Amino acid sequence: MKLARWGLLALVAMALPAFADGDVEAGRIKANTCMGCHGIPNYNNVYPTYRVPRLGGQNVKYLEAALKGYKNGDRAHMTMRAQAANLSDQDIADIAAFFAHAPTHK
Repeated sequence: MKLARWGLLALVAMALPAFADGDVEAGRIKANTCMGCHGIPNYNNVYPTYRVPRLGGQNVKYLEAALKGYKNGDRAHMTMRAQAANLSDQDIADIAAFFAHAPTHK
């Protein structure tokens, strides 16, 4: 019986990393709000004024790190901090996966 429990525990532990990967389709839905700024070509933010970057094709790990940075306050941008504040790690992984697989636009 103990061996069966350890075997089950080992199977669960091996499956955990799969949950850390983002789901592109879930990210497409979760990134809907993001597209209001990041989906508009040549869009400029009003305050502070700067060109809003396009995110399609960016590296997934960079996108995850950026969103986590906004969430925890390491990156200073009030709007992005508000957007990221309530995202779970899975939400961040899904959104990053969506943008990493989205087409790049010049």
